[in-house]
Amino acid sequence: MSNTDSEATAETPGNETPERVFLVVVDDSDEMKVALHFACRRAKNTGGRIALLHVQEPAEFQHFMAVEEIMREEKREEAEELMQLLSTEVVEWSDKMPSFYMREGDRREELEKLLDEEPSISILVLGAGVGRGGPGPLIDYLLSRGASQLRVPITLVPGSLSDDAIIAIT
Repeated sequence: MSNTDSEATAETPGNETPERVFLVVVDDSDEMKVALHFACRRAKNTGGRIALLHVQEPAEFQHFMAVEEIMREEKREEAEELMQLLSTEVVEWSDKMPSFYMREGDRREELEKLLDEEPSISILVLGAGVGRGGPGPLIDYLLSRGASQLRVPITLVPGSLSDDAIIAIT
């Protein structure tokens, strides 16, 4: 079996059903945790697995290269700690270790690049914010411009869902 543009799942040997890979974009928001729990439950119930993407935005302070490099390294260490913490939850919720993707740059651009580069990713799962700020900048971007150019479906999970509600619907 070979991957084609129409295949959006990981390749598996024989006649087995391809493994679904649920991509969650990691940040420190409450709605991301809800989306992650939803994705883990879906992965566990469908024999899929989780992939986590963390995109480190470039440092805004660029007057002194040494200070900028220290800030970048500190952000990277914080991101790695967050990914390790989340991986524990992913294993607990889905029974499988997640894949990790660490990028630096614009979150929208890096997400699109990853989806183009990684044909095993099947579904993008994002948590929608519930505050007055709207669903979130990434969702705003995807709904206004980027979604039509993605090769995978997007699942938007309301950030207000409780764990019990997630369990009931997955």
